[in-house]
Amino acid sequence: MTIRRFLGISLLAVVAGCSQTDKPADLGVTSDPSGVQTAHQQQTQIAVVQGSCPQVFLRESTAVLKRYGKGAKDDPQSLAYQVTLADTTRQCVLNESQLVMTVMVQGRLVVGPAGAGGTVNVPIRVSVLDGSTPLYSELEQFPVTIPADGTGTQFVYTRSNITVPGGSGGFIKVYVGFEDGPVKKKKK
Repeated sequence: MTIRRFLGISLLAVVAGCSQTDKPADLGVTSDPSGVQTAHQQQTQIAVVQGSCPQVFLRESTAVLKRYGKGAKDDPQSLAYQVTLADTTRQCVLNESQLVMTVMVQGRLVVGPAGAGGTVNVPIRVSVLDGSTPLYSELEQFPVTIPADGTGTQFVYTRSNITVPGGSGGFIKVYVGFEDGPVKKKKK
């Protein structure tokens, strides 16, 4: 129970940080009497105000994943586990040619009647679209550990180094959700 509270408070602190302006010290900018190093850092890597960082969206149809045991489907008594994605946050950095994002999503796994402890892989896809044009898409089998006593658990999924062209239009949206299928390589 203490771990759940700690994870919840930690995630709230991360989400709360999204509404604040980044401080120069947080961005790796140090005081340099000559100003040479600071000027170089500002030219090569500029922090983006969170209001300009593309928002992360969860589609209702892909935010819940259910797995059943023994080949069953849609039978509540055969439910092994259900995973739900909830809160999201992101951080962006802009350099000369691209926007680099880190996306975080909080998830919760609840064990069903046919479930047991162990590690399960959940297929999470992160996609970045500029209007209807795909800029980035990656599917990852993310491991989630179910406690031995079969109770549910919370987790935080993080995808870093998501790169999109810096000159992309202003209609960029990031989508995170579950997807069944083979793991694919990054698309640019």
